[in-house]
Amino acid sequence: MRRTRGVAPARWLALVLGALLLAGCSALQGHPPEPTPLDFGGIAGQIALQGIAVDRPVSGDAGCQDPTIIPTAIGLDVSGLGVTSPLRARIYIFGNKAAYDRRRADVDSCVAAWATDPGTVEFVDASPFVLAIQGPVPAAFKAALVRALTTAAAGNG
Repeated sequence: MRRTRGVAPARWLALVLGALLLAGCSALQGHPPEPTPLDFGGIAGQIALQGIAVDRPVSGDAGCQDPTIIPTAIGLDVSGLGVTSPLRARIYIFGNKAAYDRRRADVDSCVAAWATDPGTVEFVDASPFVLAIQGPVPAAFKAALVRALTTAAAGNG
């Protein structure tokens, strides 16, 4: 059986064009997909990268009895950067900026229920996250939390 010379290059060209078409589908839309905020594992990783130890995470540890806030909360112990005894922090994770905006005041109410001294509670807001910790805490510690949550909120893009 005799092969014609143009068949193999034509098949190869068709395969290459097909692959390019599939690979370029998102490029044809004109913009890359929007980054999404990190999950708790990513948040904890960002906190650890800043030199803060994370221990004892507990999902649903809101510190209050509000059944609508409990599912958003994760309690965790944090230490390092001048904090020698672990402090209990709570992070409230919302699905998006709209939910964060709608529920931010509920976080304040919840924190008021567990704070031993509401005047010294430190907050780190990085939509769609709010982290609250009973302070005062050293400035370097809070700055590290701000960097970690800001990076986590910017997401995986």
